[in-house]
Amino acid sequence: MSSPSKYRDLTLYRRLLQISHPYWIHIVVIFLLSLSSIPLQLLNPIPLKIAVDSVLGSQALPGFLRRLFSANATQSLDFKLFLAAGLFVGISLLSYLQEWASSLIRTYAGEKLVLQFRAQLFRRVQRLALSYHDSKGRTDSIYRIQYDAPAIQYIAIDGVIPFISASFTVVGMICVSAQIDWQLALVAISVSPFLFMLSRAARLRLREGWSQLKSLQSSAMSVVQEVLAAVQVVKGFGRERYEENRFVRHSRKTVWEQIRLTMVEGKFNFIVGMIIACGTAATLLIGVRHVQSGVLTLGGLLIIMAYLAQLYEPLKTIGRKVASLQSHLASAERAFALLDEAAEVNERPHARSLARAMGAVVFQDVSFTYATGHQALRDISFRTEPGTRLGIAGKTGAGKTTLVSLLLRFYDPSSGRILLDGLDLRDYRLEDLRNQFTIVHQESILFATSIAENIAYARPSASEAEIIAAAKAANAHDFILGLGEGYETQVGERGMLLSGGERQRIALARAFLKDAPILILDEPTSAIDTETEAAIMDSMTRLMSGRTTFLITHRRNTLTNCDRVISIEHGELVSASGSESRLYCDV
Repeated sequence: MSSPSKYRDLTLYRRLLQISHPYWIHIVVIFLLSLSSIPLQLLNPIPLKIAVDSVLGSQALPGFLRRLFSANATQSLDFKLFLAAGLFVGISLLSYLQEWASSLIRTYAGEKLVLQFRAQLFRRVQRLALSYHDSKGRTDSIYRIQYDAPAIQYIAIDGVIPFISASFTVVGMICVSAQIDWQLALVAISVSPFLFMLSRAARLRLREGWSQLKSLQSSAMSVVQEVLAAVQVVKGFGRERYEENRFVRHSRKTVWEQIRLTMVEGKFNFIVGMIIACGTAATLLIGVRHVQSGVLTLGGLLIIMAYLAQLYEPLKTIGRKVASLQSHLASAERAFALLDEAAEVNERPHARSLARAMGAVVFQDVSFTYATGHQALRDISFRTEPGTRLGIAGKTGAGKTTLVSLLLRFYDPSSGRILLDGLDLRDYRLEDLRNQFTIVHQESILFATSIAENIAYARPSASEAEIIAAAKAANAHDFILGLGEGYETQVGERGMLLSGGERQRIALARAFLKDAPILILDEPTSAIDTETEAAIMDSMTRLMSGRTTFLITHRRNTLTNCDRVISIEHGELVSASGSESRLYCDV
């Protein structure tokens, strides 16, 4: 079972109200339209009463109708019969118009609210610490954005408004029924305290159950996302059946939790139904006695029973909303928990702007420990002057990538500090700081769009001529023209319609276009053939010219163009040895 709710209901409602504020006019209109259904519901039984009491019986028309028509007309049985039929059609028409207008505005406001909330969650997800995504996984964030965010629509529009409207309807039905027979009205409303106590008892149990279910659904989705992201590995090792079974195991937990929740809700709805049935039976029993004693007419009993049906329907609605709201409140709680996660790194209140850095970088006794407790770097100290090409060598897992991640402030050092042009990185505005860097990863990251848009990702305002110039500088122009649609060629998801070398050259073109003063090359030639490597090394040499460059690699032959080389082992800076010593400088 999941842990107890972190947020109180009032806290969730208050925060949802704040997010819904831009659409408060729409919500008010929806509420007023919802309230307009109350008089229509009160009018619904009137045609039946007229037919029974005034056409089949000898009772006069209700007072408000007698005042609308002449005495002669109200005495005619045909007139009263057609009046009943006409009222039925008119009330039905108004009811359908009210439902149509309410549905239209509800859909518009609801979809806009969900879009706004999803955008807010997506904005937050992009700013969360990498450690959060590493620990929680990407799928959990996707689930919260896609499936938990719509809770704001269900609660603010489809939940709370019908709940309040149903409460007004109950009050209206009681008042009208009391005017006809106050004893029957009292008997009918006597079930309300029992429904209230039942709803209160079921609320927390349902909330915890829904929270658990959503966590299980997110876990099952993560299996699908993981397998599709590594489908080549799965196929290569023939593990399709294993992954299918793994997905089924996760999904089976979801199925049983859903069944358990359905049983809880079913038990709740059953008890609500039985309480209401007892109230209806008691009202019918006493009502018949009143008709037999002459206290109430048959038409009066029929209209009270009709009102009673409309009275208990809102009470059922309130009961159902209490149950269904727990699902949406659980989603809202998960969404707000995502919004409340700490940002990746804190930006100081009066952080400095930075137009273009010179590129002098200093590490002073820098250590870094991940949240898991693993210490990745220990007391790293070195200095690079502007325009220096610094090679960073070391085995896989030595801490090379962690070191440059600190440069980009994906993380902050656990101790020590990093200076850029003499100032601590934390003194700069985060956006300005990252604009000083261009990074080319070991696995080139492309988006499922055209080649031109992937290159222009570095600078969306770039002209076509600038995009082509960047591609030429990266030795990518010729192969791009050889593709079917040239620069408009779609690269597919993660660029998988291109070869590894082609993806890497597009990534280099993107780096040329950004023209940042500091360049980070993270194992840029580790996954390509020798011929392609030569072309890429030629491009990288031009790209490094005049820029402070950090070249991460475990292949010594790629370090020959570096001015200085440092070596990292087990998170510590070590000196050179053997024939490679000429590549290293004291740091």
